[in-house]
Amino acid sequence: MAKILMIIPPERFRDEELFQTREELEKAGYTIVTASTQRGVCPGSRGGQAEAEMALDDVIIGDYEAVVYVGGGGSKLLFNNLLAQKIAREMYQSGKVVAAICLAPVILANAGLLKNKKGTVAGTEAKTIENKGAIYMGPGVTVDGKIITANAPKASRLFGKMIVETLGAH
Repeated sequence: MAKILMIIPPERFRDEELFQTREELEKAGYTIVTASTQRGVCPGSRGGQAEAEMALDDVIIGDYEAVVYVGGGGSKLLFNNLLAQKIAREMYQSGKVVAAICLAPVILANAGLLKNKKGTVAGTEAKTIENKGAIYMGPGVTVDGKIITANAPKASRLFGKMIVETLGAH
C-alpha cells in the first residue's frame, strides 16, 4: 500500500489538521507514517496527541508518495528547520506531492518551493510567503501542480481530499 509521510511539530500541532486530513488519506487507502523532530508523543494544541514514529533524520524520501506538513502554533518550530525544508525539496524534485496547511506553508516557502507558485497560508503569514515569491490566493485550499496548500483547520477535510485527488489512482 502506498505511504504518505505526515510531518508534525513536536508540540502544538493543530489537531484537526492532523486527524481530519489523515482520515481522508486513510479512507482513500493510504498508509500514514508520522514524523517530527524526534520520535515519541507530540501534544496537539486542542488536547489530542500523536505518536511520531520516526524523527526527520530517519526519513527515506523514496518510501513515500507524498509529504504533508501539519500546521498549528508549533509549526513555527519547523519554519527554519533545514531537515524539514530538505525533505520538502527532495520530495518535490522526485515528482512527489508536497502539501502544507495553516502556518506550515511557510516551511515550503522557506524551502524555495512556492516561488512563482500559487499558494495559501494562515492569513497572518500571507506576507511571509509572498516575500518568498508565492502568489497568495487567499483562504481555502490551493493546488499548483503537485504543491497543495491550505489556510486553516476548517479546510482540513478538503485539504485531504485534494491530496488524494492530486495523487490520482494508485
